[in-house]
Amino acid sequence: MKLLTPASLLVSALVLGAAPGAAWAQTAPAAAPAACPALLQHSFPRLQDEKPQNLCQYAGKVLLVVNTASKCGFTPQYEGLEALNAKYGPQGLVVLGFPSGDFGGQELKHSKEIADFCFNTYGVKFPMFSKSSVKGAAANPLYVQLIQATGKTPGWNFHKYLVGRDGKPMGSYGSNVTPTAPTLVAEIEKALAAK
Repeated sequence: MKLLTPASLLVSALVLGAAPGAAWAQTAPAAAPAACPALLQHSFPRLQDEKPQNLCQYAGKVLLVVNTASKCGFTPQYEGLEALNAKYGPQGLVVLGFPSGDFGGQELKHSKEIADFCFNTYGVKFPMFSKSSVKGAAANPLYVQLIQATGKTPGWNFHKYLVGRDGKPMGSYGSNVTPTAPTLVAEIEKALAAK
């Protein structure tokens, strides 16, 4: 193993075009962005209390990102999503819920109402974020990136995106694909197996 001396750091900094005094400062911060994939470099208010949550906390996890609604025919999928989160959470799966009123205005108006409904009706414990848009010009930045990466815009509530441990989208699943559908479960298990 070769140890870097102050002189070698200075040479490296000069070769890379950095100012001589920046050699030490450049070393540590450069690692931080690489640890958190670009897709996760966003912060959203938590549904329960509006406290900002940085998605980088989920770096290295397999994510199932879902746009949800409380008054939709697909709303019972909350049960399956919570079951997935509970079963595969210890292996590294995290379900992320993004309530949205984009489709038929089927989401409740206020965060507290949504949080109470999700917990009291379906026992939802997976991370949920404040109501936002998931399509069109007003789409939240995570969804903008998911749509760009997959070429698929949510067509209705409970559209799902599977994101690998590397922070790259692996698949997009329409509302009719239930959380317990064998195809989706197989892809989740495959993603979890990839270390």
